[in-house]
Amino acid sequence: MVNKVEARHLRRCVQLAAEALEAGDEPFGSVLVGADGTVLAEDRNRVASGDRTRHPEFALARWAAANMAPGERAAATVFTSGEHCPMCAAAHAWVGLGRIVYVSSSEQLTSWLGELGVPAAPVRPLPIREVAPELVVEGPVPDLADEVRALHRRCHRA
Repeated sequence: MVNKVEARHLRRCVQLAAEALEAGDEPFGSVLVGADGTVLAEDRNRVASGDRTRHPEFALARWAAANMAPGERAAATVFTSGEHCPMCAAAHAWVGLGRIVYVSSSEQLTSWLGELGVPAAPVRPLPIREVAPELVVEGPVPDLADEVRALHRRCHRA
């Protein structure tokens, strides 16, 4: 269960996902928060450019590697609208970031996209713990999952 401050960060992730969708991209957004609660960085999906690695979680991992000491990374939390894909989970673990809190799971997303007839991705949607078993992971967060689902419906029905 997330507290009020964490819920605010997750709400921002959903806003970033909506911004991605408005920009013609797939709806994903993420926020990196330091141990003291300071928002350090945020990003949204940018894969519409053709570079399918431009996920916000991956961008935040790279930002953290370049701008934070190892101890700061370990104490940080990444909030995100959707559970990390295997690429992003690996980047998160390799960089040594701390906790992950996500709104919707990979399992939920796979189900939603299946209902919409979206072809399967070229990478299996593994849960974060299967890719990086030592990471502290919390989610899904049901209070916001319907909003994320609605964004994906808008994205793939367009």
